[in-house]
Amino acid sequence: MPRDTLTKEQIIRTAIELLDDEGLEGLNMRSLGKRLGTVATAVYWHVKNKDNLVLLVGDQVWDEIELPDLDAVDWRTAATKMAGSLHAMLSRHPWLVQAFGSYLFYGSGKARYDDHSLAVYEAAGFTGPQADRAAAAVFTFVLGNVLGASAMVSLTRRLSRDGGNAQEQIQGTLAKASEVAMQFPRLRSRLTTPAADYNAAPGLTFEYGLEALLNGLAAELIGPGAPIGPGAPCGSAGDGRP
Repeated sequence: MPRDTLTKEQIIRTAIELLDDEGLEGLNMRSLGKRLGTVATAVYWHVKNKDNLVLLVGDQVWDEIELPDLDAVDWRTAATKMAGSLHAMLSRHPWLVQAFGSYLFYGSGKARYDDHSLAVYEAAGFTGPQADRAAAAVFTFVLGNVLGASAMVSLTRRLSRDGGNAQEQIQGTLAKASEVAMQFPRLRSRLTTPAADYNAAPGLTFEYGLEALLNGLAAELIGPGAPIGPGAPCGSAGDGRP
């Protein structure tokens, strides 16, 4: 692709595809230029360097997150939808979780998400630092929930690049871990379940944890001893109004 027809938007879109396929380790200007059908020097006309490129793509993917209309849904429905959409975005782009530990991020995409997230918890009735803590608690829960899957993608790539069979090495590690687990009764009883897979968690773990977290936030709004959940009275967590 000639330099004068190449755009920053094309570079960002192609860089995201490259990162999804090969991770942070596979991103460099030469491989990106090859995907774009141009030379690496043409890319530098639009982005300063790799760090600048990661900043751009890292902010772009935040626009994929759905921001519910707070005039159409209650705060808890909005919080659930945003958390689920964030979880899906981070799962589609596991390199972003890894990048948090190596790059500094800012931009309109992330700011758009953060601002709406605060609006959700302010609509619930949290104010000031309370809203900040509620939004941060849900964000860190989602981030922690996708961390295992993100690490697994990165690990599999590294093992494959080192010339071995990644799945064989993982299965070998699982066999050794199972021998250790046999010494502990609760772990031993779970060796035949999906939870015994490497870096795995039981099904619906994300949904269970998110509901428990939102239950706790709702209880903080309505006071100790008040009912929460679908059967709660008006003005409680059951209908999402403080």
